Amino acid sequence: MNKTFSIPSGTTLAGRYVVITELGRGWEGEVYLVREKGTGAERSIKLFYPRRNKRNETLRRYARKLHKLRNCHILIQYHTQDEYQWNNETVRGLVSEFASGDILSEYIKKKPGGRLHYYEALHFLYALIKGIEEMHKLGEYHGDLHEGNIIVSKSGLEYSLKLFDLYHWRDHSKPENQLDDVVEAIKITYRLLGGSKTYAKLPQTMKDILLAGRKPAIKKTFRSAAKLREHIEHMSWN
Repeated sequence: MNKTFSIPSGTTLAGRYVVITELGRGWEGEVYLVREKGTGAERSIKLFYPRRNKRNETLRRYARKLHKLRNCHILIQYHTQDEYQWNNETVRGLVSEFASGDILSEYIKKKPGGRLHYYEALHFLYALIKGIEEMHKLGEYHGDLHEGNIIVSKSGLEYSLKLFDLYHWRDHSKPENQLDDVVEAIKITYRLLGGSKTYAKLPQTMKDILLAGRKPAIKKTFRSAAKLREHIEHMSWN
């Protein structure tokens, strides 16, 4: 079988779901936006690469994690599992709700200069870290935060975000993975502001959060999602 699926738009899966577009892909598989033929409802389906889903263990672990985090509003919620035939091989997938909005990587392209104003970026980071904190309080983590798996459905003073495509790291402890979520949230915000090209012109209060996107400095300063959230809530502008 090919290493990737790359399923074309218009393809029907299991006679029930018509592929609209690919949303993203990672180490474990690919995520697609589909339309349910019977209802016209839009769903997202994560298809697991068979080589990454031996004995269906990856899918089951993923489903259990989503079920544990079912009350975390920032996560797209899991509905059911299904299996499909693709290139003469059985492929298993998880069907989830689909949140309307823009994938962050596309959303940022529409902004002037391809970046956020620092005030917008602060609201974005606050919404993201609050959602991550909910996951961490339940003893879990996201594990794969990046611009390709964050959906922006509302922006401005109050960003509304949805995350999809979690990842399970076997070779790290949960505290390490949770701290990596915090680091990645800040690094994403750093990139949304233009990265090193615009960093020098930012207010010091933003620099105190972004720390030039340097992982060691971020890990030392913000030891948890709660610490970062509290910092933002109590920060003052010079």
